[in-house]
Parts: sequence; C-alpha cells; structure tokens
Amino acid sequence: MRKITVHIADDHQLLIDGLVAVLSSEENIEIVGTSLNGEEVLSWFDNHKADILILDINMPKIDGISVLKSFLSKGLQQSVIVLSSYDDSKLIKEVLKIGARGFLAKKCAGHSIVNAINDVYSGKQYFSDSIKEKLLLTFSTNPSSIEEISQDGTFFSALTPREIDVLKLICKEMNSKEISAKLHISVNTVETHRKNLINKLKVKNVVGLAIYAMKHNIV
Repeated sequence: MRKITVHIADDHQLLIDGLVAVLSSEENIEIVGTSLNGEEVLSWFDNHKADILILDINMPKIDGISVLKSFLSKGLQQSVIVLSSYDDSKLIKEVLKIGARGFLAKKCAGHSIVNAINDVYSGKQYFSDSIKEKLLLTFSTNPSSIEEISQDGTFFSALTPREIDVLKLICKEMNSKEISAKLHISVNTVETHRKNLINKLKVKNVVGLAIYAMKHNIV
C-alpha cells in the first residue's frame, strides 16, 4: 500500500514533534520532511515532493500566506492543510481562495490531523469543528444580497427566483417548515428546492454552502 507522504511546517518544534508522534503510528502515513519557517518550506519543495503539506500561517522569514501564493504561482500540486491559532473568517476566506484544502485550529490539531490528511488526500476538503461553526455563523448572520453574490453572476446563474428565495432563508437557519410558512408553499416543495440547490451548487449541506460562499467572496 502506497503511503501518504506529509511535510509539516510550523515555527514551534514542540508542535511538530507532537504531530509526528501522532502520525508515526499510522501505517498509511509517512512524514518526509519538516520546516520551521516559510523559507525552509519553499527550499524543501524545490527539491522534494509530498502529497500533503501541513502549513502554519504565522511563520518567520516567509509567512504561510506567501508560501501558498508561491505554490499557486509555480503550479505545485500538493494539497495544503492550513494550521492556525486564529479562526478569523477573513483568514479562512483568504486561504481557501488561494487554494488550501483544509483548515485546522491548532488547539484541536492532534485530534483531527489523521482524518484531515486522509480526507484531503482522497480529494475532499477538511475543516475542524470550530472552523465549521465559524463558517456557518458567518454565512447565516451575513447573507449577501443577490447583487453582491458574485461579480460575474455565475453563482446564481442556474437558479430560479424561488430557489434563490429558499436559499436566502436556509442561510438564515430556517427549517423547511418555517420556510414553507414564510413563502406560502408546501414543505415538500421546500424540500425539492433544497435538493435542487445542493445538486446545482455541488455541495452536501449548509456547511458546503458557507465554504463556497467564503471562496467566492459572497461573505
């Protein structure tokens, strides 16, 4: 079985050692490198490869955001999971736009790191529970108007006016019964619209909507 190769970049050796200890017991994961600053990360990837990069944002010499941008400009293909002590929605939004595939709060990284690596390697995105809550809160309390959704209009281009109405109410955390009463349509009709929204926007749930919104400057 081919192992998932991982490089860990953080400016605290203690955190690196802790993650290495957690991952060393996983048969399908191999640590192939570590770095203590952004300059070391870029230098290492000039000569080596890894499937997954665990990347701290606040690092000396070159910060994590600049590392991500450098990878993007060079067309490097490894998947990046951002590790941060901060869960500011603007930061989450920025790293998603640049191309990160996951975002972990440092305080829970030890518990989530294995699942994050496996999910991202399989092509999924991964966000720790606290980050998911942050995305949902941001999206539900700051729903954008239709004109603000997308500069190129692509996000809602395939949606009907009624689907847009339902989506707005979903983003306000209203359930199907409440939406039914608000729009004077049946609960079954609401459920149909909900399914259509998920299919058209290619997401699984409201968390997916929030993530999409953050990536596309919706919120």
